[in-house]
Amino acid sequence: MMTAELMKQNGVEKEHDAAKASMDRIRVAPNTVAYVENHKLVLEFAIPGAPTETIDVKMLEDSVYLTAPARDVEYVAALALGWPVKPSNAESTYEHGLLRIEVPLKDPMEGAVKVVIK
Repeated sequence: MMTAELMKQNGVEKEHDAAKASMDRIRVAPNTVAYVENHKLVLEFAIPGAPTETIDVKMLEDSVYLTAPARDVEYVAALALGWPVKPSNAESTYEHGLLRIEVPLKDPMEGAVKVVIK
């Protein structure tokens, strides 16, 4: 069994404290809006108090996942997108508690194969 001092040296105590802090936070859905503007899908999440370095956003062609721990809450969202997007071209800004993500819409014919007619 590890002593308290050895646990501190191995970082176990820090991991335990971080996990405990995460469990103490209430999970809430951020106010969210999604709309199309200039052939881009725009997603806006109201996540006041979340430090930039703690925001985690993951995006696929058809969905987006967000976690953003703040003081006593953790903002969480998992959304299915109504339009396929190009996640590798997403751009985001975070100002005054508003996370704004702009991502180009995927051309519905992108990757289409021409059928040869005989």
